[in-house]
Amino acid sequence: MSQPLHSHTAPLTREQAGLLKEILAGEGYDFEAKPYMLYSARKNKLTIAVYEKGPKAVIQGKGIEDFLLFLLEPRVLGEAKLGYEEVHSPELFEPHFGIDESGKGDFFGPLVIAGAYVDGHLARTLRDAGVQDSKAIGSDKRIRDLAGAIRKSGAPHSVVTVAPPRYNDLYRKIGNLNRLLAWGHARVIENLCDARPDCRRALSDKFADVRVLERALMEKGRSIQLDQRTKAESDFAVAAASILAREKFIDWLEAAGRASGIKLPRGASAAVKAAAAEIVARHGAGALESYAKTHFKTAGEL
Repeated sequence: MSQPLHSHTAPLTREQAGLLKEILAGEGYDFEAKPYMLYSARKNKLTIAVYEKGPKAVIQGKGIEDFLLFLLEPRVLGEAKLGYEEVHSPELFEPHFGIDESGKGDFFGPLVIAGAYVDGHLARTLRDAGVQDSKAIGSDKRIRDLAGAIRKSGAPHSVVTVAPPRYNDLYRKIGNLNRLLAWGHARVIENLCDARPDCRRALSDKFADVRVLERALMEKGRSIQLDQRTKAESDFAVAAASILAREKFIDWLEAAGRASGIKLPRGASAAVKAAAAEIVARHGAGALESYAKTHFKTAGEL
């Protein structure tokens, strides 16, 4: 039996985002301006956040299924999708690997690349467990719960953690984040090929240049079809990979914060810069190598 939805992400066109805003206003939703969003609307215990990037709507709270079935799908999207994924997107249920990463834009912490394998049975299991893009999940507890559900499902997976000392060393040698990402993706694909040598396809989010990743693939990885597309996180294998990568990232950051005695914030905000300055003041500039990605401009400013 499917678990109730805690969150749902729906890709939109600009026109659909505008139409949804009109409908929500007519339905009595309260609007609030928030960073990176076209708008955020709330009514009772349901929140609809429409992000500029995409755009996409992230629906969270109580009553998600009713909102999708009776408002979003018939009045905005013009088609029924909830519960019909296998009809609309049969490729989601075909055997393949999904690859994603976490920590790429965070000053503190590692770069984590993860991958997961799904077939029809595993895709349905992950869907029913509520697995979705980690960026649509605001709770660390939920990330950890879903990561546990992915492991319990038996889906073959691989997680490669590039901790800051190794990351900084590789970045100095490679000199380019896209090439470093490609190296990590290639390692994960190779590990998954060992676990499921019968799998013929891998899917990841779009690289700036797909040839960078193709060149990084090793013997086993070169024998499979490599697909890349934007919004790949709507795929259950990629979503599972994003959750496993995020779990490893937040666990590493918390453990490193406890070890250093300094809370290590996420992202690249003013709080991040203040924490970095405290590390430098206590342990010297060289200590950043152990906690942060030193090619970020934050390190240069310190």
